[in-house]
Amino acid sequence: MGLLKKIKQLLQPAEKQSDNTVKYLIAGLGNIGREYEHTRHNIGFDILDELANQENLKFEDRRYGNVAEFKFKGRTFVLLKPSTYVNLSGRAINYWLKEEKIPAERLLVVVDDLALQFGTLRLKAKGSDAGHNGLKNINQVLGHNQYARLRFGIGDNYSRGRQIDYVLGSWDKNENAELPERLDKAIEIIKGFGTIGLAQTMSQYNNK
Repeated sequence: MGLLKKIKQLLQPAEKQSDNTVKYLIAGLGNIGREYEHTRHNIGFDILDELANQENLKFEDRRYGNVAEFKFKGRTFVLLKPSTYVNLSGRAINYWLKEEKIPAERLLVVVDDLALQFGTLRLKAKGSDAGHNGLKNINQVLGHNQYARLRFGIGDNYSRGRQIDYVLGSWDKNENAELPERLDKAIEIIKGFGTIGLAQTMSQYNNK
């Protein structure tokens, strides 16, 4: 029976065989609309846009978001920019996990983090929403918090009562100068997550 199964697999069209490629869903959080472009809260979108640019990809307008896909070292990375706004990101992520048949352990959510200094990158295996409404919604929709997240520090340089303006504001001149290198580092972490694995990537990149 083992030999028959092997023969059947070999006779399958190449397309079907490629369906067995290990897939990862990389979801970058952000808000749609020109007024939100390149703001601190949209760093998840910007990281995925830069990754798509480096891989010569084009996002397609699909259900619940813009989606692109590329292969790297035998893995398939499905990039998702939800169109549901940050606070309802769970709906899009849940849909694409099911659509692509990707388990939660191969999901990576890229988000902004006020608790980290600008440009700090922190990869975590799981955790609470830490006050982030996007993560809160994802946890609610998925029913758990057992998925990886890459936090990009945006700092907390705002005066009392100005948090929303700060989060939805643009980067300052110094931050803009440092962004390209930080985006590249975030992309290295995303690729590491899918290739060398979560634990090794955390050890290699966290706090660096």
